[in-house]
Amino acid sequence: MNHTPPPELIHKYNRPVPRYTSYPTVPFWKNDLPENAWQARFVNRFGEANTTHGLSLYIHLPFCESLCTYCGCNKKITRNHEVEPVYIAAVKKEWQMYRGLMNQAPKIRSIHLGGGTPTFFSPGHLEELISFIMEDSLVAADHQFSVEGHPNNTTETHLSVLARLGFTRVSYGVQDNDPEVQHIINRIQPLANVAAATAHARSNGFSSVNFDLIYGLPKQTLQSMEKTMNQVISLRPDRIAFYSYAHVPWTSRGQRLFDQSDLPGAEEKTALYAKGKEVLLAGGYADIGMDHFALPSDELFKARQEGRLHRNFMGYTDQTPGLLLGLGVSSISDSGDAFAQNHKTLHDYYEAIARERFPFAKGYLLTEEDHCFRNNILDIICKGRTGFLPSQYTNLQQYSFPALAELEQDGLVKWNDTGLSVTEAGHYFLRNICAAFDMHLQRSGQDGQTQPQFSKAI
Repeated sequence: MNHTPPPELIHKYNRPVPRYTSYPTVPFWKNDLPENAWQARFVNRFGEANTTHGLSLYIHLPFCESLCTYCGCNKKITRNHEVEPVYIAAVKKEWQMYRGLMNQAPKIRSIHLGGGTPTFFSPGHLEELISFIMEDSLVAADHQFSVEGHPNNTTETHLSVLARLGFTRVSYGVQDNDPEVQHIINRIQPLANVAAATAHARSNGFSSVNFDLIYGLPKQTLQSMEKTMNQVISLRPDRIAFYSYAHVPWTSRGQRLFDQSDLPGAEEKTALYAKGKEVLLAGGYADIGMDHFALPSDELFKARQEGRLHRNFMGYTDQTPGLLLGLGVSSISDSGDAFAQNHKTLHDYYEAIARERFPFAKGYLLTEEDHCFRNNILDIICKGRTGFLPSQYTNLQQYSFPALAELEQDGLVKWNDTGLSVTEAGHYFLRNICAAFDMHLQRSGQDGQTQPQFSKAI
């Protein structure tokens, strides 16, 4: 059964909290991360990870031809494709700068092309970039190369070129199939285009196709959600990311175009998720965790079953974390003990590259305490349970245990002084549960209402 939580819990816990794709979360990172400190962490982690886990690359390709008004991603809207070679050249130079820190050929474990719209770029320019990176690199035997694509502009040539380069996974931004919803979010893509893009991926050897869907968009109804989900499962994507719409108009100007009255309330939004989940489960998909579903044949499902699931900035993954290097504007690198985020504007990114400076604008060096609570949060999101260490007890007793007592009273967790497990009802409130272990948020004294840094939990 797929029971929705009672209205009183929905309203109680529908407050701004982080999505926990990192810990500490980005608002608590520093704008004065020393360049030599980040380089030292990178070099140290590369030396450890390259021969074991290998190097993971996230490459941000920010351009889009039109504005999708729901989108909170870092993007640049333009129809001028002459921006492509300039940007490719900058990313290549950034890669060369990092290659200068490596004392051996990198073993590439994964590549993810995100955006923006990566398929805004021509197949030739994508091939130029990937070929340049692979020129003096090794490829791990179990590598996973993936790309995000728009169903309207991902051509067979894109897919055939990327397949030749070793890409086997594609993620299409579908969001919603209802014409009225598509109109208000300015993302018009007929279902026929989604079906064609899916078929082209499979005919070119892509073994995993993911659809991104969003609930909580303006004008969505239970009927339209059910129809969209039935259309989606008829195409049988291997994975489905079913995200909550994050309404953050203070950072995303496009979202200011929405009439607030068109957005569903907390109870309506929860019902939309429940309806979508109901259709997915009935269609043979398994609930992997917060906002992800997969067929039992998919590696993500197997990783969940075997306790190997991990979560990073791109969502859930079945790969063991090693060293993640982000290239391009606004991209984030994760060395395991430090984060670094590149400049968010093209001007600042290009200027840093031209000066041969590593183009990060902010970051964070993790402490031992951060590591412990980061593990708690990852365990909750990926496994639905976590254990406590004696070294954490002072902070747990002051900050976490009072919050857990309230969560338990509401039937969302079960816990004692050695660990915690999430109940079935608690699945709807994973972000709230994680917040009990967020020492930076807890110590800041923020109630989430006065400083709108995060989207609401529901």
